[in-house]
Amino acid sequence: MKVYLGLGSNIEPEDNITAGLRDLVTHFGALDASSVYQSAAVGFDGPSFLNLVVGFETTLLLADLRACLREIEIAHGRPENASRNSSRTLDIDILLYGDFCGYFDAIELPRPEIHYNAFVLRPLAELSPDLAIPSTDITLGELWSRFDQKRQPLIAYPFQFDGRYLPSLLTI
Repeated sequence: MKVYLGLGSNIEPEDNITAGLRDLVTHFGALDASSVYQSAAVGFDGPSFLNLVVGFETTLLLADLRACLREIEIAHGRPENASRNSSRTLDIDILLYGDFCGYFDAIELPRPEIHYNAFVLRPLAELSPDLAIPSTDITLGELWSRFDQKRQPLIAYPFQFDGRYLPSLLTI
C-alpha cells in the first residue's frame, strides 16, 4: 500500500524532523522525501513550522500505521493530549493511504488539509504531481496549480538529512 505522510515541527524543528525521519526509515525502509518548506503557524500564533511529505510502501493496516506514528510522535515529545492548534515537537499525519476514501479508524482519507494547506499540498504535489486524489480525477499537480499560493506563502528551506539535501530518497 502506498502511503503519504505529512511531517511538521515548530519546536526545535530541524532536530525533531531529523529524528522523526530516522524513526520512519527504521520502521518502513526507504522513503521518498519532498523538499522542506517553512511556513507560518496556521490557526494559532506561534513560531514558524518546517514541513515536508514522505511516501513509502507498507503492508501495515491503517490502524497499526496510525499507532506506530503516534508512538514516534510521543517518543519525540508530543504530549498525548496536545491540542490541534498548538506548537509541537513532531506532528505526523496520514495524508493518503492507497486509494482509501472516507472515514477509517477515525481517520478521514484523503486528509482534508490537502485541499487547503499549502504546506501539505505543495510537498505532496512535488512528490506525486500525476497522482489523482482518490475518488476524483484531479491530480495533485492540478490542485497545486489552482491553489491561491499567495494566501499561504511557503519558503523553501535547505534541509539536510544524513548529509544530503532534500528532496531525496532517504535510507539509513
